[in-house]
Amino acid sequence: MTAAPRAWQRMLSGRRLDLLDPSPVDVEIEDIAHGLARVARWNGQTAGPHVFSVAQHALLVEALGVGLLPQAGPAERLDLLLHDAPEYVIGDIISPFKAAIGHSYKVVEQRLLAAIRLRFGLPPEPAPAMQRLIKRADKLAAFLEATRLAGFSREEALKVFGRPEPVRVPVDALLDPWPTGQAQARFLDRFQALVAERHPVPALSGS
Repeated sequence: MTAAPRAWQRMLSGRRLDLLDPSPVDVEIEDIAHGLARVARWNGQTAGPHVFSVAQHALLVEALGVGLLPQAGPAERLDLLLHDAPEYVIGDIISPFKAAIGHSYKVVEQRLLAAIRLRFGLPPEPAPAMQRLIKRADKLAAFLEATRLAGFSREEALKVFGRPEPVRVPVDALLDPWPTGQAQARFLDRFQALVAERHPVPALSGS
């Protein structure tokens, strides 16, 4: 009898994450930050000495999302930051390849995202309004990355991504690709800041 193919990945934290039935218990933010900082956007076809990582893209999307919705609280900003978190396991599947293979990968991606969100105290999927905001911010990030980093002319990007919304926050520093270690650290720092903002530790009263 042939054994079933292995469907789990061992993480550097020691966790074994089952891709077909992921458990929130096996999700660690350090693994996510480590993985996303090493996954290249645009299949690595970007200008500069460093890849433009999914970790850096996540920070860009969060910033752009807050520009679109200034009243976003820490939970909404965490939604934005973690929108591509499953890619620490499955990688960044570029849009042309998604078109070629269809939506078979979506089931795995959605299960992973649900487990990640539950692990960090979020509902399994964002509310519909939040999903729309994530899509807007992600599309704007793609346009900026395409024209600043991935060799698209503005005219070509307009045809592929449509006319971009106004950029309401300074993002130039977020479009300058960082070394892997910096991307990992900054993603992790931002995550921890948002978690602390969601769940502030009460100050100890003096004696």
